[in-house]
Amino acid sequence: MLKFLSKVKIEFNALDPRIASCMEFLAQCNARKAKESNPACQLQVKRRTDDHPPQITVTFVNGVEEAFDATSTPAQTIRTMILEKGQMLETEQMFREAGEKWPVIIPEEELHQSFPGTKVWALFSSGLVSNCCSLCFVGRGILSNNCQGKQKRRSSNANLSDHFTGSHFGRS
Repeated sequence: MLKFLSKVKIEFNALDPRIASCMEFLAQCNARKAKESNPACQLQVKRRTDDHPPQITVTFVNGVEEAFDATSTPAQTIRTMILEKGQMLETEQMFREAGEKWPVIIPEEELHQSFPGTKVWALFSSGLVSNCCSLCFVGRGILSNNCQGKQKRRSSNANLSDHFTGSHFGRS
């Protein structure tokens, strides 16, 4: 989360009963993993003595500042909003580094075009591929039927690791 931020300012009155979000967010910012993601991020804590409501102000690496009312916004919501905006910043940076214009503008006529789908669905409709269980698809005549037999003996909660360890393909 901190990797997208250059500064975090947390303001609260220690006697205010509405500081839960500030304290949780402060704990998240002080976590080892968060600090390691951006050691240069400044963390400021301002303990107030007036009735000003608890507030969290963040400054993104691009200089944009955003303030959150910590009385009505949970710390997890603030964190999620920071991560979403951070991902948008990363996307913008990738486009700019590639020499593309930002923001990407999609022409109106392209928004209303139908999506052609993928060629994989043709295999399912042609019968070349069958669904052997809820987690994998096995091509007929190419792979063994180990999965179908095991699924009958197991509960409906199939172990996902079985689908990648080779037990579906006769390599238990």
